[in-house]
Amino acid sequence: MQNNTMQRFDGDFAGMWTLATRPPIRHLTWDWWWWLVMLDDPSGAPAGQQLMVLWSTKDNDHVDVNGTPWRPTTRPGADQDGALLIDGMVCAWWFDGQRMHEPYIKQTCNMVALTDQHPAWPGDEAKGEGGGAVIPVHPEDLSMGLTSDRSSFWIRLAGDKDAVAEGAPASMALTLTPWNPLMSRARPSTATYAADMGYDILRVHGTRVHGRIDDRDVTGTAYFQKVCVQAPSPPWYWGVLHFEDGSYLDWFVPHVAPTMTSRTPRSWKKRDIQHISLSQGGLFHDLKNERTERFARVEVQKTASSQLEGLHGQDPGSPLPTFDVRMWNGRTEIKLRVRAVERAHWHFDQPTAGGLWSHLTYNEYPLELEALSIRDEFGVRTRSSYGWVRGNAEHAWGVLF
Repeated sequence: MQNNTMQRFDGDFAGMWTLATRPPIRHLTWDWWWWLVMLDDPSGAPAGQQLMVLWSTKDNDHVDVNGTPWRPTTRPGADQDGALLIDGMVCAWWFDGQRMHEPYIKQTCNMVALTDQHPAWPGDEAKGEGGGAVIPVHPEDLSMGLTSDRSSFWIRLAGDKDAVAEGAPASMALTLTPWNPLMSRARPSTATYAADMGYDILRVHGTRVHGRIDDRDVTGTAYFQKVCVQAPSPPWYWGVLHFEDGSYLDWFVPHVAPTMTSRTPRSWKKRDIQHISLSQGGLFHDLKNERTERFARVEVQKTASSQLEGLHGQDPGSPLPTFDVRMWNGRTEIKLRVRAVERAHWHFDQPTAGGLWSHLTYNEYPLELEALSIRDEFGVRTRSSYGWVRGNAEHAWGVLF
């Protein structure tokens, strides 16, 4: 791993703590801050230990989240100094290297999002460069924020009592610092469709992580995104890999498939046999060659592996997936195979017009990289060219509207 020479996160964080950047659409507007943390595992498990945590709100009066009714009563509102009061949820899962603890956190609560220029911000270091926080109004500290000098993020969590009783950590205190110039900058993207539908996303592709989980020191890496989406989301494949040398790889394939009509979170269905891509995208921050590669041609194939979902899950004993991914442009071709070692899922159900209900199942899989080929003008790199590689893949089905 290369030495970190960055002292602060780069890029434009101006929209980090704001919502409603476009006119909201009832039932469709959905906002969240989302971290995926991948930590060194004391026992050396290739996928490491992983945490997913999000702070979310939805413009809807009734959504069931993994069987828990969530009934936001108001849209986000602001005080005279711009702080947002949000009726939302904090949700998380924790993978300890062997077992998935889901949910690790599932709490409905009000939240406050504010910048470092708000009078309630502690201290006098406000710079107006993106510092701020999301602070749930909750007996436990479930906050996340960015320091005024943009030198670090923090995450503070306390596990739900049921999860802790099953062996999950009682508390987490993590600090997330810059990794390298390709990874550790704010990267916004946006798209607008008809009738004000579209999305706005701000990503940080990679950070270093250190901190404590209960009484144990931990280290690792993390990925961040802040998302506003207000359009029906079709099924998708997405995945991300962090490499020990500081490289980064992701893929994204939204698609049309028979699974759009799925109504349950059950893992495997007879209709889960094919898909037609709506778009294809891949990104490779190549630290060895100090360049970024973009891919507009990406193929993903999902098959069943011999590894089974744990007893905690919706489908205990069902096969976990393997994903074969190929992406290529005029210069580079990347092929890889990743195998899920566990499954976490969130299923959402909300009423729609005519008394019907729509459904979305969103699955996340900690990964083990089994095979890799990166072919470019300099030669071929394989799995053995790298030390640890950690990542996570998503597959979603159904459509929420």
